[in-house]
Amino acid sequence: MELRHLRYFIAVAETLHFGRAAIQLGISQPPLSQQIQALEEELGVTLFERTNRKVSLSRAGQLFLPEARQVLTQLNQAIGVAQRAQRGELGELRVGFTSSAPFTPTIPRAILAFRRACPEVHLELREFCSRNVAQAVYERQLHVGLLRPLGDLSDELETLELFSEPLSALLPTGHLLAQYTGPISLSMLAGESFVFFPRTYGTGLYDQLQNLSRAVGFVPHIVQEASEAMTLIGLVATGLGVTVLPSSFGRMHIDGVVCRPLQDAGATTAICLVRRRDEQSPLVQRFMKLLQYETQQQTERALNPVN
Repeated sequence: MELRHLRYFIAVAETLHFGRAAIQLGISQPPLSQQIQALEEELGVTLFERTNRKVSLSRAGQLFLPEARQVLTQLNQAIGVAQRAQRGELGELRVGFTSSAPFTPTIPRAILAFRRACPEVHLELREFCSRNVAQAVYERQLHVGLLRPLGDLSDELETLELFSEPLSALLPTGHLLAQYTGPISLSMLAGESFVFFPRTYGTGLYDQLQNLSRAVGFVPHIVQEASEAMTLIGLVATGLGVTVLPSSFGRMHIDGVVCRPLQDAGATTAICLVRRRDEQSPLVQRFMKLLQYETQQQTERALNPVN
């Protein structure tokens, strides 16, 4: 049995006229009659009672009609599901992100836009350090990740830089440099006690701080390590030391902490999207397009601020 046999049967059952059904189906009447007869032979039942004057459904045909309609309805639903999945409207998307990503306006806007555009997609968000985001994408635990740059990614991964932002020094409010209202130089922090991520935590910021500091003639004296940015900010508020973080953390306005952008060359950090090179999911493609769109919009807002 083929699906066209069901369509032919339903057309005849609804019109109770082979000629009108043939016109509706866009075929001639003899082939339609032959196909209905072939269907009846295959089923071993009579679906229609035929006389010279009229066509009517047999008892078997009456019972077969709703079942045939249900089959075609389910088929159309299945086709619709497949097409929506291909357009990136259905399924599951697992996204990993480094803890600082949500503090940038672009990422939350893109996630909100994705939820609105694809309300039936199960969006799973997981927070890791940048190193673990990359590893989870590599192991296919995540479809895509948002992280700070790492220098030694697997060749099976590819990254796309979405945007960059300045690095800032976070200082206790009583610090002498807190009186500055504009950017400061990292060299002004030489000799300060730092609180920072451990090198083993897997964030690209550790190596970046070391390189930037060496470029201006000192090595940071790290007196306390913590794996969470919020913990580092809290330690700064206690006066234990200073730290360097992406400027987006400055939007938090934590009591006891001031944020001053660094003016040193290279004192910027990017947010990158990472995925496997063989990742072909339409959901990933759609999410990437939304991220790129929101990045472009954010750039335009920055260049053309509302007065």
